[in-house]
Amino acid sequence: MSPEYAIDGVFSEKSDVFSFGVIVLEVISGKRCTGYYPCRESLNLLGYAWELWKEDRAVELLEPAVKSSCQADEVLKCIQVGLLCIEEDAADRPTMNSVVSMLKSESSVLPLPKQPGFSFGRNLRVRVGRSPRSSIYGLSESIFEGR
Repeated sequence: MSPEYAIDGVFSEKSDVFSFGVIVLEVISGKRCTGYYPCRESLNLLGYAWELWKEDRAVELLEPAVKSSCQADEVLKCIQVGLLCIEEDAADRPTMNSVVSMLKSESSVLPLPKQPGFSFGRNLRVRVGRSPRSSIYGLSESIFEGR
């Protein structure tokens, strides 16, 4: 589920792109999106894939049982496309037409992915204090926002 749909209830074609990216990473890794991953900051497969990508170890995401039958450059391309699809900001995600073009292309230079949505623990900011909606009794209002 894309971050914009889960948080704001906004659904678009970019939500489908996000879901496609999750599926790509699940197929490559042979793992479900949720579960335990050996990176302390990661909540799920998305964060784990991102950490491996940043550390230039993305090929380690590949399911060991199929490693010998895959070409590393093709695996890395698929991981990169998957990460592009799960970027936090929907505007940064490619369209499905672009995804298909990237996957079909033999020589295209792909953009570098940005941090994915729903991949790490979020620091909630709490705003406390008098606001226009505070009461005269000195009670405060807390508003939770993702960073």
